[in-house]
Amino acid sequence: MQRSSLGLLALVLLAFPPVVARAADCGSMASPKLDWQECTKKNLMLQGSDLEGANLVGTDFSLTDLAGANFKSANLEKATLVRASLEGAHAEGANFAKIEAYRSSFANIAADGASFAGAELQRANFAGARLAGTSFEKAELGRADFDKAVLTGAKFSFANLSRADLSGATFETTPMFDRAFMFLTRIEGLDLSAAAGLEQAQIDLACGDASTKLPAGLSAPTTWPCPAERE
Repeated sequence: MQRSSLGLLALVLLAFPPVVARAADCGSMASPKLDWQECTKKNLMLQGSDLEGANLVGTDFSLTDLAGANFKSANLEKATLVRASLEGAHAEGANFAKIEAYRSSFANIAADGASFAGAELQRANFAGARLAGTSFEKAELGRADFDKAVLTGAKFSFANLSRADLSGATFETTPMFDRAFMFLTRIEGLDLSAAAGLEQAQIDLACGDASTKLPAGLSAPTTWPCPAERE
């Protein structure tokens, strides 16, 4: 019986070999769909790298220059991008959920349909970025700069926008701000008349001016305009 059982087990293993997890290839050159999960790629010059569809979960890109890189559909969940540069990168449909990216530059990035949900983005620079349909839900965006960014249909639900600057951004269709914390958020000159989820308590904390347009039923507080922000 014992020999019979061992023979049966051998046949099963041949038919259904065990799945062995493939280790990340941290030493490989940048290329589409590579696996750099949990790799350390700190303080490198990787401008223009093609990382489309790559597995970059938990990768450490601190201080790395990734300007002009291709991150389309790449997965960067929980990656570290502290003081990294992704200026001019292409990241349509990429997953940046839960990244750490304090003082990082996403200036002029094309990230339509990307997700920054739950990301740490304090003082991040999104000037000139294309972020249509992008999710910033539950993200930390204190003092983030969105000057001249396109935020058509962007989602800021439950985000911390404390002292963030949205004043030069473009909202062509309904952005979502439900439960967003907007302490001293700069909204001067913005047309937010179609914004969803805004409440009077949020507006009372924000910084607008006479040209700020609000949804029906909301009114400007008497404290506008706010003083210029100091570093």
